[in-house]
Amino acid sequence: MIEPKTMTPSKESLAAPMLVKLGGALLDDADALDHTLRSIAAVHQSKPGSLVVVHGGGIAVDRQLAALSMTSERRDGIRITPPEHMEQIAGVLAGSLNTTLVARLIAAGAGAIGLSLHDGFLAQCEPRCAPDFDPGRVGSVVGGSPSILHALLGARFLPVICSIGADAAGRLLNVNADDAATALARIIRPRLLLFLTDVSGVRSPTGAIAAQLGHADAAAWISSGTITGGMIPKVRGAIEAAERSRTPVVIASWREADVLQRLERGERVGTRVLAGEPQRPARATSPAAPRA
Repeated sequence: MIEPKTMTPSKESLAAPMLVKLGGALLDDADALDHTLRSIAAVHQSKPGSLVVVHGGGIAVDRQLAALSMTSERRDGIRITPPEHMEQIAGVLAGSLNTTLVARLIAAGAGAIGLSLHDGFLAQCEPRCAPDFDPGRVGSVVGGSPSILHALLGARFLPVICSIGADAAGRLLNVNADDAATALARIIRPRLLLFLTDVSGVRSPTGAIAAQLGHADAAAWISSGTITGGMIPKVRGAIEAAERSRTPVVIASWREADVLQRLERGERVGTRVLAGEPQRPARATSPAAPRA
């Protein structure tokens, strides 16, 4: 295991990290999660202080609420979070799940350390408003400071951040993990934001995985039904992260081998979402017909 340094370099000497978002089916697939965590640990060991992990855990939350006969409702992609649910959701995300991820990363040789969004003033959160319903203790990130992450990365730790935040009064809030990753990209300005999903990327209207995606194509493909379901908020979040933080965003599958290592080597993986529009090859034009 690589021991963390006691000295913390200045902000200016730190290279921007890669921000990796874990969630969905990955966190509920023991073998795939073990492989992914070992891959994260390997990258961290080769380049300490180069990674930040953020995670959700909706399946685990669903399981805990169901065990207590608590009905969990979603509207417009938002998990409505009554105050009486908040303790259970925080207990899963900031408690059992976060501490388990940290423990397994440490066992794999990475100096991981667990955080919530509000720790060390990292992310300032406030209750989220919805136009036609009360989402309860759902939060949005409205600002924050990267100082705590600069200190941890400089000391060669691997921050593992759950998507639980708190408002100015100290009330816990449930933040959508994709939204949390997007907000953290604005705060810490990573060199890359990686959404690890159960799909290989964003499919174009032809059915092929798009190598690059910009705002115009994303909007058109959502409108046409090419992009559907849970991929819609993920693509919208990726576009927002790319445009607001000027950070490249990659949507790729944890089912593919060595995704992180391939990205570190500069290889193309999944779909890269860019601020602005991808460069397209110029169309060939025919010479003008001579006038009669």
